[in-house]
Amino acid sequence: MVQLAAVRKSVTAPQAAQLFVDNVFRNHGLPEAFVSDRDPRFVSHFWQHLFRLLGTRLDMSTADHPQTDGQTERVNRVLEDILRSVCAAEATKWSVLLPQVEFALNNAVHSSTGFTPFYVNGLRHPRTPLTLPPASSLGGGGEANADDPRGLKGLRTSVKRNLLSFIETGEAVRQRVRDAVAVAQDTQKEQSDRQGRKNTQVFKLGDQVLLNDKNLPTQAVSAVGSTKLRPCFVGPFTVIGVHGHAYTLDLPSSMATHPTFYVGLLKPYRPAGAAEPEEPTASQNTAERHSPSSERDLPREAAQAQ
Repeated sequence: MVQLAAVRKSVTAPQAAQLFVDNVFRNHGLPEAFVSDRDPRFVSHFWQHLFRLLGTRLDMSTADHPQTDGQTERVNRVLEDILRSVCAAEATKWSVLLPQVEFALNNAVHSSTGFTPFYVNGLRHPRTPLTLPPASSLGGGGEANADDPRGLKGLRTSVKRNLLSFIETGEAVRQRVRDAVAVAQDTQKEQSDRQGRKNTQVFKLGDQVLLNDKNLPTQAVSAVGSTKLRPCFVGPFTVIGVHGHAYTLDLPSSMATHPTFYVGLLKPYRPAGAAEPEEPTASQNTAERHSPSSERDLPREAAQAQ
């Protein structure tokens, strides 16, 4: 399930831990594993030791490869799109709408399960304004009729306007979440196939590789050369660890960055003057098939004669 909380950029590791207790622990208990990016708050000694004492394993995403925690990244994209559209007129209103957005995300059908997070966790669907009768007794009275379907007759104009605005805002948020989730589900596989697995290189321990510097912090890149005229790749660096599609590199300590990277940011290093491997063209393959060029290609009798 999604749990959202508004925080300042200056939030500290202890404050983040308190947010975890207030918003996650009290509702769901302690998780067996906690997956996060390498934000300084989550790699701090306080955070590391706290969860070690709580018995929760910390799993950090690979540097510069947020797809490691793809589910969170998708929710973040949907959340940004929703807040951007809903708060276009009032940018400072985003924190007020977080509870509505959180509810809508948890009430949207997930593509991997076919159910909403609410149903998966509680085996029931929550009631929403769209599922209530026009004049619910929970509202405190009012008789609904054809002329007054919401039972607002007799209320002051200002009260009626505020009520309708509150209800319509919630409905708009829920509709935007449904639309955004549907789009995200439709494009998820396409984006993964097109972007996430472009590099299918396989490296082994001791290989020399070049590292794409597009996501490296400035101080890390400046440690290996000029930041203005630097090439797109820096290195070479030696592979000292293999972790599936991620590789640990032997980086100089002056770079001061995490040494494990997704394969999509790496490419083989070839020393100057080394010949690039060439793939035979179709015409070359055809010529080779029709023009024997080695003993292996000759008929057996001719080879024996030689």
